[in-house]
Amino acid sequence: MVNDSRFGLQAGVFTKDLALAIHASRFIQCGAVLVNDIPTFRIDSMPYGGVKESGIGREGPYFAIREMTEEKLVIIRP
Repeated sequence: MVNDSRFGLQAGVFTKDLALAIHASRFIQCGAVLVNDIPTFRIDSMPYGGVKESGIGREGPYFAIREMTEEKLVIIRP
């Protein structure tokens, strides 16, 4: 049932059993699993995004800048 959604942004797992939480995080098809917290929590320094039809790529300041720019290597020989 948890993986039946077309989207897969975040999921919350509430348990005192850490092994169960790790198992659930491997099973659930989503971009992030929050253990003992609601799926609205977000850390801007970490990649934020999902799987399936939840969008394209990851966001957050660092990741958004990388998505919107083209890197270029410049080599200067003295």
